[in-house]
Amino acid sequence: MAQVRRTGARRALRAEATTLAVAGAVSDPELRQLITRMPLWRRPGFLIRRLNQIHYAIFYEECAEFDITPVQYGILTTLSLNPGADQNSIAHDVGIDRTNVADVLSRLTRRGLVRRQRGAEDKRTFVTWLTPDGERLTKAMLGAMRRAQERLLNPLDGAEREQFLATLLRLIDANNDVSRAALGPTRIDKAA
Repeated sequence: MAQVRRTGARRALRAEATTLAVAGAVSDPELRQLITRMPLWRRPGFLIRRLNQIHYAIFYEECAEFDITPVQYGILTTLSLNPGADQNSIAHDVGIDRTNVADVLSRLTRRGLVRRQRGAEDKRTFVTWLTPDGERLTKAMLGAMRRAQERLLNPLDGAEREQFLATLLRLIDANNDVSRAALGPTRIDKAA
């Protein structure tokens, strides 16, 4: 029993030391207090969601004149690189599920930014291209999108940026198979 208490006490000390080290990396005193007081601020999933919210806010500020969401811009970018892609390919490339792709493509079609037509080989599929307006918008947004990315990463120096991106990609790679929109062969393809 005493051994269990000592192990628990060591674990608690390590957790406290980690919390203090993480809090020490933050300049904002209010955020530092939250980190030490609230367990949410030490949970990776919560922090990733919070960073995503911040990214969306920065993206909307930089790209406000275009009235395009980050997901829509991801799809426009994918289509600029892969004209004539089908819904499954787009979902795979952007990392969202097919249903969401269909919804986004419908909105982009209504705005006149993409055009879709039935596939020549498989009439159940739709293939999609950027319209000339979609091409112009995608190119015009590039600078604003880059400013948004720069603002998000601005607190990090060059080496930290590379390490941050490498760490994110490593986590995605290691956990990809549990995603609803996993990269690589779909679960249906794997079962076949």
